[in-house]
Formats: sequence, C-alpha cells, structure tokens
Amino acid sequence: MNKRAIITSALPYANGEIHLGHVASTYLPADVTTRFLKQNGVEAYYVCASDDFGTPILIQSEKEGKTPADYVAHWNKRDYDDFTAFGINFDYFYKTSSSENIEFVQDVFKKLNDAGHIYQKEIIQFYCNNDKKFLPDRYVKGICPHCKAEDQYSDLCESCGRVPEEITDPKCSLCGQTPTKEKTNHYFFKLKNFGDSLSEWLEETTTLQKDVKKYVQNWIKSGLIDWDITRDIPWGVPVPLDGADGKVFYGWFDNHLAYISTALKFLNDKGIDGKEFWNSADIYHFIGKDIVYHHYLFLPAMRLGINKEFKLPTYIPTRGHLTLQGKKISKSRNWYIGLKQFLQYYPADYLRFYLVSINPYSQDDLNFDWDDFTTRINSELIGNLGNFVNRALGFTKKSFDGKIPETEPFDEKDSEAEQKIKSLATDVSTLMEQNHLDRALKKIMEVSSFFNQYFQHKEPWKNGPGTTNCVYLSVNAVRSFAIAIFPFMPESAQKIWVQLGLDGNVADVLWSSQSELSISSGHTLGDASPLFARIEKSDIEKYKKELGPSE
Repeated sequence: MNKRAIITSALPYANGEIHLGHVASTYLPADVTTRFLKQNGVEAYYVCASDDFGTPILIQSEKEGKTPADYVAHWNKRDYDDFTAFGINFDYFYKTSSSENIEFVQDVFKKLNDAGHIYQKEIIQFYCNNDKKFLPDRYVKGICPHCKAEDQYSDLCESCGRVPEEITDPKCSLCGQTPTKEKTNHYFFKLKNFGDSLSEWLEETTTLQKDVKKYVQNWIKSGLIDWDITRDIPWGVPVPLDGADGKVFYGWFDNHLAYISTALKFLNDKGIDGKEFWNSADIYHFIGKDIVYHHYLFLPAMRLGINKEFKLPTYIPTRGHLTLQGKKISKSRNWYIGLKQFLQYYPADYLRFYLVSINPYSQDDLNFDWDDFTTRINSELIGNLGNFVNRALGFTKKSFDGKIPETEPFDEKDSEAEQKIKSLATDVSTLMEQNHLDRALKKIMEVSSFFNQYFQHKEPWKNGPGTTNCVYLSVNAVRSFAIAIFPFMPESAQKIWVQLGLDGNVADVLWSSQSELSISSGHTLGDASPLFARIEKSDIEKYKKELGPSE
C-alpha cells in the first residue's frame, strides 16, 4: 500500500442543495476509503471544491438578484455544512473560483497552447434570438446522435455517456424555441491527437475498473473529437490570450484542474511540497458513471499534454446513479430527498450504512427504497450489530460489574471465535483495497452474526463453564467491530469505543489492531447503552408522502 494518497470526488455544482443521489456514488465512497487509508497509516488527504462557474449559475444568480460570486459563496458554505453533518470529512474544501485555481487553469492552458495542443476556429454556435444570447451546452436540448435518446443536453448524453458532436433537433432550454446558428470564434483542445497515448495509459494502469476501461477504449478506437474548451459568457475563468474577446473556459476544462490546484493550496499551506506529494501519491478520483468521458479522456489528455507534470489518476472508482423508490431523482418534480432533510429524520450513520450496503463497485444503478431502508436498519444494523454490542457489554456490566474476568483454557468454539477476531483486519482490508466497500461491510456484519450465535451458544447467563471466556472474547470482538466500522459509521464507532471504557479516539487506532485481543482481564468498561433506535413504519409512511408526484 502506497503510504501517500490524494482523494477527490466529482465537484458539487454550486447551484443547489446536496441530495442523496449526490452522496451515494462519490462523496460517501471517497470518505469511507479515506478513513480506511488513514487507519492504515497512509498520509491521505481528501480534497474537494465547489464547482462555481457556468451559465446555470449566472442565470440563477440574476434571478435572485445576487452577484454570481455571492451566489456561489452561499452554496459553497451550505454544501460544506451538509457534507460535514453527514460525516464527510474533507481535509480541505475550496472553490473553483479561487484565485489559486484561476491562476492554475490559465497556466495549464498556456502550457498546452505553447506545446501546440490548442487552436482557434470559427464555429457555428446555437444562438437564441428570443433570449438574445449564445447558448452554451446546458441550454440546448435535443436528441443524442449516437443512441437517439431524447431530451439530452448538448454536452453530455446521460443515456449513453458520450459527448455529442452536435445534438439533433435542438431546442433552447430557456424558452423552448429552436435556436439559429451564428458564427463565433472558440478555442479547441486537440483531443484526437492523444488517442495512442490515452490507449497506452489505459493499458498500463491496471488499477482502473476493467469494464469502464473497455468501453473507453472502444470510444478511442471509434475516433476522438477535438474538444471545444471556451464559451461566450461573462462568468468563468478568462482565457489568458490577447484577442480572446472576453471568452471564458468551459466548466469541464477548469473544474477537474481544481483537484490539483486545491490539493496544492492545501499541501503548500501545510508546509508540504504539494507537487512532489501529488506525484508520489496514489491519486483517487471518485465519480458517477455520467462523467466517465471527462475523467477517462479529457482529464488524462490534459495532463499528458503538459508532459505528465502532474501524475495521472491511479484509481477512478465509478459507480451508478441512485434512483428513489425506483424512479429517477428529479428536483423539479420534488422527487428527491435533500441530505439536510434526511439528517433531520435519522442519524447520519443509518444513511451511511444503508447507502454503502446497496452500492456495489460497478456502474449498476442503485435504488433508495424506504421499506428496504427500514428492514436493513432494523434487522441488520440493530438486530445484528447493535444487538451483539448491547448484549456483550450489557451482560458484562450486569454480571461482572463491568470488569473483564480471568479466562480459562479455550474450547473449540472459543478458538473459532478468537480466530474470527484475528483474521478480521485482513479479510475486510482485502475487500476495501479492491474498492468493494459493500462487500467489506457485509463481511463485518457476517462476523457480528457469528458472535451473536457464539454468545447464544455459550449461554453465559447460566454462569456455567466457559462463561468468562465468552465475556472476554465477546468484549474484544466489540472492540474489533468499533475499529472495523469506523470508516463506514464513525459516530457509532466512537460511541462503542467510549462504552468499552477505552481512551482517545477510535480514529487514531491502527486498522490492524482490530485483530488483536487487547482488552485484558481486569479492564473496566464504561457505561453501556443501546447504540441505535428502531425505525417505526408510521414515520416511514409519513416520509413517503412528503415526496412530490413522480410524474
């Protein structure tokens, strides 16, 4: 395991609140992974930033009578606060509109230009005569020329994941009228020149998802298209060339460069050589499947274009979209649950547990279902893990005054229980390193289930032979679970730690130590109390009704 890592997530667009669909595929898996890496002694930093530029922000800020800068500042703070409440523990959360990012983006562009990877071309762009403006991508909708999906933005087809060269049957998404075509000059990045070097990078980077890699390689074989990197709007990173006529960079040109500029800002401010750290670390970019094109083609090509001055990604963990009650999430139809709203219903760890449980390391979509959520929390989290922790600690408090008794020679069942503890760190770690977070959590729950059965089999309440061994092994298993569940459910892990009567923070304990039996005879527990409260069906029915009409 590399002892250095930088973790990023796709940047949240500073144009509205964070909802469950945002956190499921990118922020939660990234946070879980970062916590795990830190537990393993990796100098890991999770950095992110709000994505501040673009036409939607410009228009929405005008509607609200705010400057774009004030508007994005509001959402930057709100998003950070919501993430923090959910236990997403960024080491640094910045913004693409920062002076550092603007300077970095302009510097990268100049290097690409000097290297001959940029050219200027007169293009025909959609222009809305009704709204009197050129229409950037998000303001033109139509039919994808590749897969024929309807109602797609002109910069990205959400159905097939490709970036259309030109959308079919275009309509202005502001007023619905068919736009005309007008001439304008734009700057282009020579993406098609990087086909061979991108193929080589994909081939040699064995840590990338095989299924994603395969269809990206097919995209390259079918021919890449040069990338239009500028827009005719006043809100964005200015193009630093004479005669650029007030043009700004397309958001996708500047926003993923903020991964690097934000990391450099954070590390350099800490007195660490940011560039040297970046190039010696494992680089993780957590994304949803809708932005594979950008992260597997645009992002690496730009880094190749500046001679790999900054290391290309080691991992790009890509996951599917979250649906809600089997339907696509839609803010406009009120078919979504805001993160802040959810956290008023239940603790963050309930949602963290559920979303990791249902989220495989694949591009398969996942579904948030209120009834399934109820079952998993009540049956698995509470009925399994919560039950075992409560039984083990509660019984020790009641029957041994909270003091761990002396042990006797182990019988076969005790030895099996001891072995479960000793192999837990390795068994779970293997799955975590492979990005199978759902399987890792399932493995922990399987071991918890084993210990519930072990406790039942031993019947310590009868105070027969082997009772002290049962108490000793069960309390040590609880300690193991506190360490193992920390990446997934940090608040619950710390509560267990305190109930065990252990000092400090579980976050500071090495991952491998979960396989040690380090709670000795004579240790006194803290106060024990139930970790979780059952979910009531009557509450769930109420929350279902709060969702707007699905059609």
